[in-house]
Amino acid sequence: MNPILHPFRDGPPLARRAALRRMGLGFGGLALASMLPQVQAGMDSPLRVRPPHFAPRARRVIFVFMHGGPSHVDTFDYKPGLVRDNGKPLPFAKPRVQFAQTGNLRRSPWEFRPYGQCGAMVSDLFPLTGACADDLCFLKAVHGTNEAHGGALLKLHTGSESQVRPSMGAWISYGLGTENANLPSFLTLNPTLGHGGVGNWASAFLPAAHQGTRIGGGGVPVDKATIANLGGAWDPAVQRAQLDLLSEAQREHLGLAGPDAELEARIGAYELAFRMQTETPDILALTGESEATRKLYGLDDPKTASFARQCLLARRFSERGVRFVQVTHGYWDQHDDLTKDHGRLAAEVDRPIAGLLRDLKARGLLDETLVLWGGEFGRTPTLQGKDGRDHHPHAFTLWMAGGGVKPGFSYGQTDEYGFYGVDGKVHVHDLHATLLALLGLDHERLTYRYAGRDYRLTDVAGRVVREIMA
Repeated sequence: MNPILHPFRDGPPLARRAALRRMGLGFGGLALASMLPQVQAGMDSPLRVRPPHFAPRARRVIFVFMHGGPSHVDTFDYKPGLVRDNGKPLPFAKPRVQFAQTGNLRRSPWEFRPYGQCGAMVSDLFPLTGACADDLCFLKAVHGTNEAHGGALLKLHTGSESQVRPSMGAWISYGLGTENANLPSFLTLNPTLGHGGVGNWASAFLPAAHQGTRIGGGGVPVDKATIANLGGAWDPAVQRAQLDLLSEAQREHLGLAGPDAELEARIGAYELAFRMQTETPDILALTGESEATRKLYGLDDPKTASFARQCLLARRFSERGVRFVQVTHGYWDQHDDLTKDHGRLAAEVDRPIAGLLRDLKARGLLDETLVLWGGEFGRTPTLQGKDGRDHHPHAFTLWMAGGGVKPGFSYGQTDEYGFYGVDGKVHVHDLHATLLALLGLDHERLTYRYAGRDYRLTDVAGRVVREIMA
């Protein structure tokens, strides 16, 4: 190997490869240095604002997730047939694959009443949410493919129960970017760390910047939760100097080792965490909220305070430009003691959910914010144990509000017992396609090439349910 003399200092000659490597590092450093001000300003390419494919009806999503599977026939799918035939055998065949065995038909322990001008029948579990019925759009015949919590959660969140895929929040972040450079584009509050765990809010093979940022969860209540790398223990100037030094070392590594998506994402995460310090503490502290607003959500009641905080934070983050915010509540998995536990769980969320809807509407945000409510599946209309219902992915109810859907509207229908969908069936892929369409994204165009093929949230399926669009 022919040596190359160093032109600016005395010393041993450099080998040609070493010289080229050092010069390459210098050129790469110049390029990265020119990009750094943009990174610090939040204009790095992974999270930059992207135009939708067509005019959107909604700009952002709040997903109110009921972990464990609330019973559709005890909440929003009124079935007089269950009252009439309570205790009788199901008069048609049950699915070939069932999570567990169940017995005869079982009526709901709760009464249903009509609400609003639309006359939607809602059970006594959700009287305050029922009072918002004229703003709700019910999907009565949603169905999935998995009887178990883990597979069903992953299917609902990522479109696949068997392969690692990006979550719907990550896809929306990838498709639209963030409206606020000082905040993530995707936040998840109090997520479950089981039943798919981080896979439910991960970015998988999408750029890591689109992964959900977690607040709370894993046993940490939301009111005690903080976001990693936020603190204030250091002076901002000192933090900036530390980040600059760290970035310099990381850029040197990139220059030597070549592109590294994970490392580049980590650099971006540190920069975002630094910028988040300007807004996030005030958001988490609920600064500026009136007593009337706190009472509207239920922060004044120990029974509702925890979920009320999640819902209020969802509004505060959404109005500041976060594209996708998920709040999680559970555990709605009553194989027994359904009457006691569904009653307790509904009492914890009814007021906060109604408060969120009313607050968004009063602030003029509901028209541009799509609120989605539901669990990973419903529960059987047949009895399990002494007072329970089993997992039921074959037909269940979700509802949406705002964001361009028809208010006071019900789409789809189950049979007289709520066991199977008989009209207007909506598969999880259809739900995802519709969600993206409301945000102005064509689910067939929102693709990402990985491992030699194009991927999308809806895989190779999905129909936009245009019947529910206003």
